[in-house]
Amino acid sequence: MQQTQAQQHIYTAGPEDFAALTEVWEASVRATHHFLSEEDILFYKPLVQHEYLGLVELHYVRDAKGRVAGFLGTLDGKVEMLFIRPESRGQGIGKKLLQYAVQALKATALDVNEQNEQAVGFYEHFGFRTVGRSEVDGTGKPYPILHMQLPR
Repeated sequence: MQQTQAQQHIYTAGPEDFAALTEVWEASVRATHHFLSEEDILFYKPLVQHEYLGLVELHYVRDAKGRVAGFLGTLDGKVEMLFIRPESRGQGIGKKLLQYAVQALKATALDVNEQNEQAVGFYEHFGFRTVGRSEVDGTGKPYPILHMQLPR
């Protein structure tokens, strides 16, 4: 039996959850970031697990099996990460987490890979607009980043 969005509770994550969150990150990236090479994924994975997750406030939703279905990382009013387990996509988890970020955590900005067109469309649907662009990502790799904000 699948949980509906209304039944899903948002949990706060800590270091004990980093391995599970990294597993969701990797599965999500493999399903949506087709522009990344295997080498890139292996480069980013330890950074995500051992550095990036520890820098943000983390929240997650569980699936009916009790696994992390999706998670959100925010810092200083910005969504820094939002990843959904591939088999949990289309169930309203991303919407629930993004609404939580905006309403409860007062997030008004985010960055997204320009080449992840589904994510760009998802954020645009929620009212985010592109306000800038960087040619490279935060590690200097040639993956353009769109800087998006909610209109004031």
